[in-house]
Amino acid sequence: MKNIFREYDIRGIFREELNKETVYWIGHFLGKRIKKHGEYVAVGYDARVHSVTLFQYLSLGLNSAGVKIMDIGLIPTPVTYFVNHVSFNGGIKPSGSIMITGSHNPPEYNGFKITINKEPFFGNDIYKLGEEVSQALAKNLEIRDEQFFVSEVPAKESYIDYLVKEFKALKNFNQKIVYDVGNGVAGVVLTEIFRKLRIDANGLFIRPDGTFPNHHPDPTEEKNLIDIKRELNTGKYSVGFAYDGDADRIAVLTQKHSIKGDVLALILSKPMINPIVIGEVKCSQIMYDLIEKRGGTVVMYKTGHSNLKVKIKELEADLAAEVSGHIFFNDRYFGFDDAIYTTLRVMELMNNGTNLDDEVDELPKTFSTEEIKTKTSEDKKFSIVEKLKKSLNNPPANFPKIKKIIDVDGVRVVFENGWGLVRASNTTPVLVSRFEANSEANLQIYQNALFSLLKNLI
Repeated sequence: MKNIFREYDIRGIFREELNKETVYWIGHFLGKRIKKHGEYVAVGYDARVHSVTLFQYLSLGLNSAGVKIMDIGLIPTPVTYFVNHVSFNGGIKPSGSIMITGSHNPPEYNGFKITINKEPFFGNDIYKLGEEVSQALAKNLEIRDEQFFVSEVPAKESYIDYLVKEFKALKNFNQKIVYDVGNGVAGVVLTEIFRKLRIDANGLFIRPDGTFPNHHPDPTEEKNLIDIKRELNTGKYSVGFAYDGDADRIAVLTQKHSIKGDVLALILSKPMINPIVIGEVKCSQIMYDLIEKRGGTVVMYKTGHSNLKVKIKELEADLAAEVSGHIFFNDRYFGFDDAIYTTLRVMELMNNGTNLDDEVDELPKTFSTEEIKTKTSEDKKFSIVEKLKKSLNNPPANFPKIKKIIDVDGVRVVFENGWGLVRASNTTPVLVSRFEANSEANLQIYQNALFSLLKNLI
């Protein structure tokens, strides 16, 4: 049971872990928390084949806590965040939202992303909820298997109308685009937004299908970008966009480049005047250095969409980004990660004359690795990172010169010509590493040095 209550959300295998009793009690105890702020909660779901069943189980638990459910239907995760900032049916506002989604996990997974009183529900709050649910299950408490009561609200329509109005300058956009939703839920809003703005867009795999018959909806994996790259290589399109299963992460592609989230933040922040930008510990040093050079303020913070949502609000920052493609706009928006909104902001830049390839080509040349994952166990992963910190205080004589150690999330070791990161994943039993340097030779040196230390600790 403990494994499904994770740092940023709740996630597990349908029936095996997310069964009727477990989900009922998740709804019940979440409902009690939501009820402290008001009587309504908005609940949406992704395209997975068991999402509607989980909606029913969750609704029973929420109703048992006296919460009224606003059914917002099949939608992307950003729509559930959006509904916390608008009202429906004569002024009714939700006091929280729950998205039923397995995000980019395999089809048998599902889960819940939660917002209460406009704040992400994560970390210790989720762990405490897990303890309450576990206790209820251990006591075999009776669940109230009654009909659940919900009212439908036009959240999807409100979201579409809002974005169409915000980006009316994109009407008749003069470049052709291609987008791949991987049979996730991005298409249920994107198709209509593009139609209303009269944008020439070719959508791949736009029909929601929770079995994901064409490819897995995770744009961080190169193998899942084969189809959109093939389309881009025809020369018909100026840009391509790819989305994860619930549309809170984006990949932006041209014929020449696959643009990561940190480089995307560099491009998106360029027109902003002295912006405050938050990046995670995996972001390129180039992002931090160039934004500062332009007069902006940059803050390095913990990985995780919940962490960044809290930090962007605390600092009243303009933008936040993760390498994986979570992009958070507080500039002209509400501060949450939204791949649909980011799509339109990228197109807006292009409409105003920005050439994405030129922007990437002008960046200083660096060499970097993808995320490197080292398997370990849940009970060891954090202690290994702590041991690594200690060994870096007195490294071997032949260890590369260390300029600085950043420990906001794991260990980011800054060397003379690059950096290396080792951190414990908050969601899986692995250590995540990434390296960047000014040459392939230095990249290899830094990677070998850190992994040599790490090998003795695992």
